[in-house]
Amino acid sequence: MSKRALVSVSDKSGIVDFAKQLVDQGVEIISTGGTKKALEEAGVTVTGISDVTGFPEILDGRVKTLHPNVHAGLLAKRSEKSHIDQLEEQSIQPIDFVIVNLYPFKETISKEGVTFDQAIENIDIGGPTMLRSAAKNHEDVTVVVDPQDYERVIEELRSGDVTLELKRNLAAKVFRHTAHYDALIAGYLTKQTGESFPETKTITYEKQQTLRYGENPHQQAAFYAEPFAAASSLVKAKQLHGKELSYNNIQDADSALQIVKEFNEPAAVAVKHMNPCGVGIGESILEAYEHAFEADPISIFGGIVALNRPVDASVAEKMSEIFLEIILAPEFTEEALAILTKKKNIRLIEVSTDSNKPNEQLKSVTGGVLIQEEDHHQLSEPELKVVTEQQPTEAEWKDLKFAWKVIKHVKSNAILLAKDSHTIGVGAGQMNRVGAAKIAIEQAGEKAQHSVMASDAFFPMDDTVEAAHQAGVTAIIQPGGSKRDQDSIDKCNEYGMAMVFTGVRHFKH
Repeated sequence: MSKRALVSVSDKSGIVDFAKQLVDQGVEIISTGGTKKALEEAGVTVTGISDVTGFPEILDGRVKTLHPNVHAGLLAKRSEKSHIDQLEEQSIQPIDFVIVNLYPFKETISKEGVTFDQAIENIDIGGPTMLRSAAKNHEDVTVVVDPQDYERVIEELRSGDVTLELKRNLAAKVFRHTAHYDALIAGYLTKQTGESFPETKTITYEKQQTLRYGENPHQQAAFYAEPFAAASSLVKAKQLHGKELSYNNIQDADSALQIVKEFNEPAAVAVKHMNPCGVGIGESILEAYEHAFEADPISIFGGIVALNRPVDASVAEKMSEIFLEIILAPEFTEEALAILTKKKNIRLIEVSTDSNKPNEQLKSVTGGVLIQEEDHHQLSEPELKVVTEQQPTEAEWKDLKFAWKVIKHVKSNAILLAKDSHTIGVGAGQMNRVGAAKIAIEQAGEKAQHSVMASDAFFPMDDTVEAAHQAGVTAIIQPGGSKRDQDSIDKCNEYGMAMVFTGVRHFKH
């Protein structure tokens, strides 16, 4: 008895050639709908699915392969005599190959203005069912969901038969594929209901690249993308120059991108180990970069820089004066590329810096995962409350608001000093707030005179205010909310300092 293949594909790339090669290997082709028509028009002899089931395709094609003559032919174990006897009793022939890919659900819901009904109609039922049946019985059935695997199957057929090793690999790919497909559907329908944290959460990603290694050379790693990632994300970025990104590069670049998206005015952000070492704004992108560089000329060396304006020749010349790992920007002019590409290893990344709505943020813990909405809180004027006798000056207000945009991206405990539209000292990730303040103040040095301070969380005591005053800080912005807020307020009043409460904290762990 000749072998049979059931072919029903939405993505028809390569299918005609594959079907012809199957026929050359003595395989009978069974097909449905548009696939059957395409194969017949190409001169391939095809048996219609209705000739196999003895039943017409009905309900606008919703039901055509959901039939015992199909699924018994797929699920029968060839090594079980009782299975073969039952097939013979029911006049059912085995099916040895399933070549199926699914309705374009992802592509459909990606379209602008797609309706709910259109999305529902692109949920494939028969396709996943056939794939799962074939993959379950992969010892006897070769199942192919990816056109990239057509040639592998043909090569083995030419050598005699498809090996169990390949069949098992293809079956595993099928279950990954159907799980991914179902996760997209579940995610879409859950979003329609407005439910944020359902009783189960199925998350799916698509592999972007295998990385050279992870956080350290002894760790393996890969980069995966959300199926519907925002344009202003690294997975949508275009690398124009330089060697491939590493695991740590990607983390640092993402941190820089998230910070620079905070600003509408020209802004430049330098990041080291996922913390900003220099952030500046200006009238031009050159001025913004100069401010970011001045913030910490030592730490920026070997860092990642993100800009929210196109890189032109003037800023490219400045950046080329030091070693930078990565530059991210929405665009690079030809003149800028000519300057920067003289450095062989620098990575130049073109990516949108438009702000976007909050996404879910995932963090793995041993045995589980934490999920939260990303921190995209934007400070509004009504949230700001001056709690001291001294009001901030106009210049202080500008620096306070600037510092608050940056502080939420600094690891807790975090203290930041800013002056003249750029950071001058950053204390990140310390076990106590005074320790973070001391680091920021030491880094700022003499620049701390007449600067402002931002804190990601409230002051539990007045010791941070004391340290700020001794350094020359004249205004502070912090969430407030401590039982001992009045101590810090009194200390500011004693020294004639201004302090603003936001009512919002920005812990970053």
